[in-house]
Amino acid sequence: MSDEPQPASIHDVIIIGAGPCGLAVAARLGEETPSAVFTDEEHQRYHWIKKHTGRMNLVQARHSKINGVRANKWNCETMCPCDSKDGKDKGQDRQRRASTDSVSSVPSLSASSTTSTSSSVSTLVLDGSGDKWMQRWNNAFKTLEIKQLRSPMFFHVDPGDRDGMLAYTQETGREGDLWEIPGCVGKEMSKHKKKKRRQGGKTQPIGGEIDERDRKDYFSPSTELFADYCASIIDRYGLNEPGQILQREATGLSYDYVSDGSEKIFTISTSTGEKFYSRAVVLAIGPGGAGVSKIYPWKPANEQEGAAGCCHSMEIKTFPSPNVQDKIQRRQETNVVVVGGGLSSAQIVDMAVRKGVTKVWFIMRSGMKVKHFDISLPWMGKYKNWEKAAFWSADTDEERLEMLQTARNGGSMTPRYTKIVKQHTAKHRASLHPCTEIKSHEYNTSTQTWTLTTDPPIPNLPPIDYIYFATGARTDVREMPLLREMNEQYPIEVKSGFPCLTNDLSWREDVPLFMTGRMASLRLGPAAPNLEGARVGAERVTWGIEEVLHKGRDVGEQCEGFCGLGNRYASLLGDSDE
Repeated sequence: MSDEPQPASIHDVIIIGAGPCGLAVAARLGEETPSAVFTDEEHQRYHWIKKHTGRMNLVQARHSKINGVRANKWNCETMCPCDSKDGKDKGQDRQRRASTDSVSSVPSLSASSTTSTSSSVSTLVLDGSGDKWMQRWNNAFKTLEIKQLRSPMFFHVDPGDRDGMLAYTQETGREGDLWEIPGCVGKEMSKHKKKKRRQGGKTQPIGGEIDERDRKDYFSPSTELFADYCASIIDRYGLNEPGQILQREATGLSYDYVSDGSEKIFTISTSTGEKFYSRAVVLAIGPGGAGVSKIYPWKPANEQEGAAGCCHSMEIKTFPSPNVQDKIQRRQETNVVVVGGGLSSAQIVDMAVRKGVTKVWFIMRSGMKVKHFDISLPWMGKYKNWEKAAFWSADTDEERLEMLQTARNGGSMTPRYTKIVKQHTAKHRASLHPCTEIKSHEYNTSTQTWTLTTDPPIPNLPPIDYIYFATGARTDVREMPLLREMNEQYPIEVKSGFPCLTNDLSWREDVPLFMTGRMASLRLGPAAPNLEGARVGAERVTWGIEEVLHKGRDVGEQCEGFCGLGNRYASLLGDSDE
């Protein structure tokens, strides 16, 4: 038993991380009719009735008949079809069913459901980067001047509607903020179809992957459109209340009984010395978050070298660096090295050229990989359900790990940025070097330049003013200081740094520590670190939290709560004998 005194305040859920994964969980906890459970028709019907509750009758008539049936017989606010009963007790039944305190408050097609069942769940969010949702995400996109998301339209964090971003775009008239993903579907697909039709051959989607019915989905939103859509989700679920997100870096996590021994709770220690307590914890840390190890070809030898001569792409504060900016202003020659092979590295190359760097040397350890998305097309298109089924039905986590590595296959660039980089190369503003490694490096503090040697050698490589490491990050739960105590007290199996979680994405069946995002990859699949993984992960996590907190009550042998379960006709129930 812990020596901690009984805390004055215990939250139901604490979410560590205010990025997309954390936002997806918080929004899902507040959604009464999740799209994974309710059909589009049920969504529309439920929300329409809820919107117009008390404003109008669904069918308005006095004593006339409509198609031979009295209209007031079907008034869902007052009666149900079984109310006739030869006219007996109509008034009592009508009065009983008009009450807002219905037999069940399950999210249903009833006008009586007016508040979210998750309103009783006490939630707190801790994030080291700020006290607003998506702050680290938005800052990173702003710093790198990224105008477009790589993800398609159906990758988002809205739990209510798979096509929510498309609907938002159309409602706000912002179709101009959509970027077509060419060569996937769209104009390129149409040309392909016409050519095949002229040749009298059968038409197949390019790569055999994309279903034409998903044509509208293969557009990606602009950064501003996505940010505004997330803001609308935050507003819809009331997630912007003061004090709901605290800027605190979580440094320690333990799970034990408190002094009175009544229940086990989590104790979260922060860098400020404060402690917070909860019954369940959701770890929603993305790249750059606490405990995530950044990958470097080598670590800077000292603070001066690291501050003045190089940095990881996740640590860029100003661009270009002060010493490079000073030389550009003095119209001196500048040379910058970018190490990496993913989309971020290509974006840094492009931005450096646009900011006035004389030449950018783009060094990649492997060959150049070009993909529309950071996972292979079979996981995105027509046959994605087959891929997911194969992943989920795998016998071992070793098999799933192999599938993960094959589907992601390291960093890759989109066709659009590949074209941009090659244009800079053609103009001698960039130099592309795939399958090349830096073998030695020496930093001169007086000139603030690097001397590098590579394998194979790069001819006439000049002194380098600055190096950007766009080499990604590694997540290993065994190396995260935040999880040190959890690893000691509640050890679990780990594969290549990924925890072998339960199907509800909890640490263990007896430990309600839930993980989403990259750390849930062995359960969610290759898309786990993406926006799609955030949404799917939030669905599973919410089911697990529902079970832990025992919110709601049983209705028709189903649990009523924020999982959106229950009988949608429950509001039509009367007395048990009816």
